[in-house]
Amino acid sequence: MSEPFSIAKHGITVQEVLRNPAPARLYELALQREHGTAITSTGALVALSGSKTGRSPKDKRIVEEPGSTDDIWWGPVNIKMSDHIFLTNRERCIDYLNTREILYCIDGFAGWDPKYRIKVRVICERAYHALFMWNMLIRPTEKELEAFGDPDYVIFNGGPFPANRYTSGMTSTTTIDLSFEHKELVILGTEYAGEMKKGVFTIMNYLMPKKGVLSMHCSATEGKNGDVSVLFGLSGTGKTTLSADPKRQLIGDDEHAWTDEGVFNVEGGCYAKAINLTEEAEPDIFRAIRFGSVLENVVYDGESRVVDYANVTITDNTRCSYPIEYIPGAKIPCVAGHPNNVIFLTADAFGVLPPVAKLSAEQAMYHFISGYTAKVAGTEVGVTEPQATFSACFGQPFMVWHPTKYAELLAARLTKHDAPVWLVNTGWTGGPYGVGSRMKLKYTRAIIDAIHSGELAKVLTQVDPVFGLAIPTWCPNVPTELLVPRNTWADKAAYDATAKKLSGLFADNFKKYAQQASERVRKAGPLST
Repeated sequence: MSEPFSIAKHGITVQEVLRNPAPARLYELALQREHGTAITSTGALVALSGSKTGRSPKDKRIVEEPGSTDDIWWGPVNIKMSDHIFLTNRERCIDYLNTREILYCIDGFAGWDPKYRIKVRVICERAYHALFMWNMLIRPTEKELEAFGDPDYVIFNGGPFPANRYTSGMTSTTTIDLSFEHKELVILGTEYAGEMKKGVFTIMNYLMPKKGVLSMHCSATEGKNGDVSVLFGLSGTGKTTLSADPKRQLIGDDEHAWTDEGVFNVEGGCYAKAINLTEEAEPDIFRAIRFGSVLENVVYDGESRVVDYANVTITDNTRCSYPIEYIPGAKIPCVAGHPNNVIFLTADAFGVLPPVAKLSAEQAMYHFISGYTAKVAGTEVGVTEPQATFSACFGQPFMVWHPTKYAELLAARLTKHDAPVWLVNTGWTGGPYGVGSRMKLKYTRAIIDAIHSGELAKVLTQVDPVFGLAIPTWCPNVPTELLVPRNTWADKAAYDATAKKLSGLFADNFKKYAQQASERVRKAGPLST
């Protein structure tokens, strides 16, 4: 058993604090103390996150402070909070944690490049949360842990305890509060583990651009010849699935940074959607769900403990967290050279974007700033079916600076390294959501393979008359009729009307960025509005 570890400097007076306990110990404590925990037939730990089974972006706050206020893109994404209210919530959280018999302290790193990594400490009361962050942070060696010292940022997770709704500025019993001055994140009123992971990403999204580094909501892989690809996209667009490629090494599935030297993964683990997971379709992810992995909110057979991945009784947003080394061929340490291909993933609920298109430099900036996709059911609280949305930089909920800050950093790197940019639609074909069907994974994989091999770059293209995109006329192992979306619709007039509607939504959304964008970028949007 791990020796108690003092974190009195953080206001914690609980005597039994387990620092970086072994996963087996966390299993024992979770099964003893936490409702709804179980071990599956493959050895993964099942946990329930309570009433919140997705992120709560409307309850996220950032403290307005002199040192950072001019840097932050204030508004509905980054909502202002006073330092007084932050300290009020912090005290409520610490007071609650101090009533617990046992607490867990997980010390780890964010960022595989030692030049840019930060030290993160997580203090929580649930073994499930501790194991989750043990997976998601970069796990220190014994020597690194001995020399860890004071953390750069501390996460106080009092999620089982609600925020006080009568505290000024609270909109519910949930609050996720970040202070760059105190270098702390406070969580109340939600036990969804993803809030900790995305809290760390938000911190990195602030710190990295200050150093001239582009932080990215993307997955990354490396081929046998050392070629690197990054795949941008919101949750549910296929970042994790498409990066688990047996022909390539995995650098990471969700969060990266692009420096003057190349790319590095921010995390030590992966966080995959588990809905409808099968070994046939996603073998690497399926087999990663074993001892040490955490399955959230899944339904399993009471006798056999076999998980029913198609069962969404609890939530559509079933998830699995596992260490990155559980993926065969993961590249450790998770660093690589400069990207040879940049891929934007979108799940088009309207079914009018092509399965693949090559973007000009100006179109790349337009679509990066726009970040069009569909919110997939369950990723956020209250989202029960896909909804068309625009999320700047394909990660707006986690961006701290104005989107043009990240776009400028990306543009500079694309120019310097001459990396082509592709738009890949993993969404619907043959009609919109409810009428058409989701693009088959095997076709999307074939498209990604053709990008990596260089074959797709050699193919002749035709220009989409509505969106102005260069659509390849052929792709290996993909039916040619799928490449032009209008051909897949039985009702051509309905396609024309839907495409015109979506192009108008693009134009309306981009108005808020038009003033900061160049004329060439502004004109890189849809041709018909």
